[in-house]
Formats: sequence, C-alpha cells, structure tokens
Amino acid sequence: MTRRRCLPLALAGLIAFPGAGRAEPEASRYATQGRCAGYPRVALTAPKGWCVGLVADARDGLQMPRRLIEVSPGRFWITDMGNWEPRRGRLLELRVDGLPGEAGRVQVLARGLDRPHGLVTGPDGKVYVGEAGTVWRTPVDTFAREDLLTDLPADGAHPLKELAFGRKGRLYINMGSASDACRDDRQQQPLPCPETAGPSPRAAVYETVLTGPDLKPHPPKPFATGLRNSLGLALTQDAAGKTERLWQAENSVDYNDPNAPAEELNALERGAHYGWPYCVSDAQGRSVAAQGYEQRAPCTRRQAHRPPFQAWPAHVAPLQLLTVPPAAAGQPEHPWSGRLLAVWHGYRAQGHRIVAWRLGADGRPTGARENIVSGWRVMPGIRPQGNPAGITVDHRGWLWIVEDRNRTVLVVAPETPAGSGP
Repeated sequence: MTRRRCLPLALAGLIAFPGAGRAEPEASRYATQGRCAGYPRVALTAPKGWCVGLVADARDGLQMPRRLIEVSPGRFWITDMGNWEPRRGRLLELRVDGLPGEAGRVQVLARGLDRPHGLVTGPDGKVYVGEAGTVWRTPVDTFAREDLLTDLPADGAHPLKELAFGRKGRLYINMGSASDACRDDRQQQPLPCPETAGPSPRAAVYETVLTGPDLKPHPPKPFATGLRNSLGLALTQDAAGKTERLWQAENSVDYNDPNAPAEELNALERGAHYGWPYCVSDAQGRSVAAQGYEQRAPCTRRQAHRPPFQAWPAHVAPLQLLTVPPAAAGQPEHPWSGRLLAVWHGYRAQGHRIVAWRLGADGRPTGARENIVSGWRVMPGIRPQGNPAGITVDHRGWLWIVEDRNRTVLVVAPETPAGSGP
C-alpha cells in the first residue's frame, strides 16, 4: 500500500474553460421549457408528480461523468473519465446549495486519474474511488488521497472498477474480462479460457475486508467468477436484517443479433461461476452455449454454473445498480423507495432508461419492472439520445443522474417543491 497527497482543494481551483481562439464546450442538446426545482426543465418521462431538470452540462466542464454521490447536503462528487484514454480523468465537486445556475459550482478535486469510475462512501465516512488500476479513499472535508489497492488489472476491454460495500467492512470490486468472448489473436476460443484460470482470474467480482482501527484492506480474493463485466453491484438485506445479498448486473457478450444474448441480473454466491465466456442467457433466462462454444460447454447443467435471477433485454448495457431503502417512519415515500434501481445505458430500443423493481421482505427484487425515467429516444431539437451512466439519491430523496456522452447532470424532483430552488 502506498500513500500520496493531491493538491488542496483551494489550489485545485475552478474548471478552466477554453480560452480565446479555441472552441467553446458543447452546450447541452436538450431543449428546455419551464422549470423543475429551479432548473431548466427537459422533456423526459418521470413518475407522476415529478419532473426532470438540467443541472449541469459541458458548459460547466463536464466531459464524461460516470458516477455521482452526495457527500453532504447540496454537495456532490462526480467521477469524470474524460475519455477512454488513460490519465484523462478527474474527480469533480458540484455545489447546488446556492442559487441554480450560479457560476463556479463545479470544482476539480483531482486530475490525471486513470479512467475513474466507482465512487462510494465507506463505513468510515470517507469517499472511495475506483480507478482502472487502483482503489483509493479520501476524507470529504480535507482532501488527502490514500491508495488502498494498487496494481489491479487495468488492461483489456473492461478495465473499469465498480465498488460496493457490504456489512462488516466487506468491499466488492469488479475485475472485468480483458476480452469480449475470450478470443485469442487467432480468433480461437480455448476451453478453459485462460482469463478465468489461476489464482487471480479476470471476469470476476473480488472481495476484500477492511479491518482494524484504520480499516486496512486484506488482499482481495475472487468472490464469484464467470462475470464478463460487473459495472452494476449492489447489496440488499431481508426485512429482519439478517441476510445480505449481493447483486450483479451483467453486461453480456456482444452479438450482432439485436435480441441476443440477454443481459442478466445475478444473485452472487461465494465461489459460484456464472457462465462467461462459455454460456449466455436467452430471453427467457435459459442458459445456452455462447457463440464459439457450441457442443463444448455444458450450459444446461446447474452444477456447471449459476443461471441468472432475471434475464434483461439484450444490449441494454446496465451500468449501475442502486438499492434505495424504504422511507423511514414519518418520511414521505418516493417512486424509488424500497426498490432496486438499474441504469440501462444501452443503444437498443429498450435501453436508455432507469428502471426499478420493488424489494420483497427477503431482499429480492419482485414484481413487474417499473420505468423510473424513460422517453429518452432522440428527438432533434428536443433532446439527444439518452445515455444515463450513474445515479444517486440525495438527502431529500430526489434522484440525480449523470449522462456520460451527453455530459449532463440531471435531477428528478417534485413538480412543486417547497422552495423555488434546490
């Protein structure tokens, strides 16, 4: 483990916009009409009684935002990848505790990050950031980076690190596959796949435990394998608080077929294998051999791997899972209270939306899928094609969204909030 410090926040300063003679940042392509929580309102479909407002966009310096969390009321941190090149990412702070639209709301906390993605608050109250090859943390009010896990695999097709905390200091980390379908340089697909072999397999969710007064991590170990790219990780508990379940949203193998293979919601169990690269799911959630592994992979045998809990439409590209607890006694219910939310980023017709399922007393998603934010199909002059990448719920229960390609922060807020601003 190594430690290093970044510049203090006061020296990091505000985002600098291009100077004279250079192109201005691209403005949002959303047309706006009216207001939502004091922000320009955009034409998206939200639950009844709620609206969607445009909080920030490229004019505020956003480049490729992927995650956001609220670190204190009206104060959000954002991981912004910049692009897919190494060391172009930043950690940003967005302040919305003043008047909507006032200048200077976005600050840079750290620069030169390597494809930062995961962003969570730990049991110690510090913020944990997942770069491609490193997991680090910092206090909120006195920025001081402390590297916890280094030399993580940062190469290949799926280098991004998603993070999720469980009970008793357990931290789960995505170690995505280096390839799409385990094809080598000769386009052959060996069995077994080399990526899944050895003590440190790719295509897995790892677990580490933070212990001691300083919450130091143990060496991470594979928790579940056969998972191509786990950019959605979330935990639920049963009503009694005795059983904790780890959920994974699987971005499945890329086919040219618009209807196959299905994306998956998996209930992860320690030591289990979930199929990649040998087996995928059809629309009914049945396991079938992946292309290139026909007649070679025993995909109908449960002991070979675990089938998904749910099959989702092909190519919706789930980029985040978020568990929202039920409203506390005396507090208002929101459309996402007591639900598991999924961010569908994908380019197919059923993507471009945020969906949810109610959580049963056993902590499992149940009932019909609900659309929380939808209507994101492109309409020239009205809105761009939607591409939600990350969400969070703030201290009031409002839902906040970042879009990576559109470079926006959106808020889903009541139609008639108590005040004129956020």
